[in-house]
Amino acid sequence: MFLLLRPLFELLAPLQVPICFCFVWGLILMLFWNAGTGIRAGIETLKRLHQIPCVGCEFFTGDYHLKCTVRPSTALSEEAIDCPDFAPCRRRTAREEPPIWLR
Repeated sequence: MFLLLRPLFELLAPLQVPICFCFVWGLILMLFWNAGTGIRAGIETLKRLHQIPCVGCEFFTGDYHLKCTVRPSTALSEEAIDCPDFAPCRRRTAREEPPIWLR
C-alpha cells in the first residue's frame, strides 16, 4: 500500500513546508479569533448582569435562603432587571445597623 502512495509523497515533498506553515498560522489565527469572540461574549454577559438592581433594593435581604421578600423566585436573576417592585434602599446609620452577631 505504501509503495503505491510513495510517488504521490515524492511529488508533494517540496510543498510540505509551505502547506504546514500555512496550516499552523491558520490554527493560530483561529485560536486568537475564538479567544476574542469568547472575551467579547463574556463582556456582554457581564454588562447585562451588572444591570440587576437587587443589591440596591429595599426588599433585598442578603440571605441566601430568602433573597427578596417580594419576588424571591426572580431575585438576582436576569428577570429582575426590570422589576416593577424595585424600591431604592435608604442608607442606614450606625445606630440602625444591627449588631454583627445578629446579621
